[in-house]
Amino acid sequence: MSAEKPLCSLSLDLDNQWSYMKTHGDSGWESFPSYLDLVVPRFIEILDDFGWKITVFVVGQDAALDKNREALQMIADAGHEIGNHSFHHEPWLHLYSRQQVKKEITQAEEAIEAATGQRPRGFRGPGYSLSRDVLEVLGDHGYSYDASTLPTFVGPLARAYYFMATSFSPEQKNRRKVLFGGLKDGLRPNRPYLWQLENKRLLEIPVTTMPICKVPIHFSYLLYISTFSSHLARLYFRSAISMCQITNIRPSLLLHPLDFADSSDADVLSFFPAMKTPVDRKLELLNWIFGLLHTRYQVRPMHEHMNEIEETALRICPL
Repeated sequence: MSAEKPLCSLSLDLDNQWSYMKTHGDSGWESFPSYLDLVVPRFIEILDDFGWKITVFVVGQDAALDKNREALQMIADAGHEIGNHSFHHEPWLHLYSRQQVKKEITQAEEAIEAATGQRPRGFRGPGYSLSRDVLEVLGDHGYSYDASTLPTFVGPLARAYYFMATSFSPEQKNRRKVLFGGLKDGLRPNRPYLWQLENKRLLEIPVTTMPICKVPIHFSYLLYISTFSSHLARLYFRSAISMCQITNIRPSLLLHPLDFADSSDADVLSFFPAMKTPVDRKLELLNWIFGLLHTRYQVRPMHEHMNEIEETALRICPL
């Protein structure tokens, strides 16, 4: 029966406590505070309950620190695919020079492989940050796919909401001016496609948004909706999955560590949406969401999603 179900990929961006603090402009991030020892066992346990293997995009700086090695090795030992989420986790990666991008990706690769035993072949930019130089370097390094695009029109609204909770200087705001993307990102395809690079092509697997209206459906967004109404969050997600099925889109869905944490785990991150929701309530909703996915899809890591894609039928997009 399960073999008849279409494939759906699931990934998790392993953003750590310090990386949220850094992006938010908070002091103290330089000591690299971490909650990986708390959240990693939580998401591994729930994934094991469903028998799922997913893709976890790891930040190179975390892989380079001995205190995180046990948690990262736990992910690899559980059989999950490891991806590259940059080294310094700076959402202004698109502002880097070609040489800086090369150093960033190479340094992350080496640290991640040393910590997990896996050399990443998939990449996601921090804050969906992307540029031609990033894609060209990924192609030069033999990456199989990029997963840095979020095709939605609501990026500027999310960024405005984020800025309201900060006291950024004009320079800091300028660095983050494309955080969560711009209006033009809503015009990007919601299905996998190919980037045409200098001498090669690279597969892009977008983070799926709701077909037609292009609003986000990743789990942090659903948890935010649940702060107003759990019933509404469930209806919203059920509708999104039904629309994916109607339009024949095989979704690639996204998790974050804070989906498995609350403010008691990291009080400094209380500004983040849904952090005041107790983790037990979050896990209750996630279990319902995962249960719905389990009935409709075969949930797989992104490299398996990639292997199912017929490249000859893909749209080729300019940068």
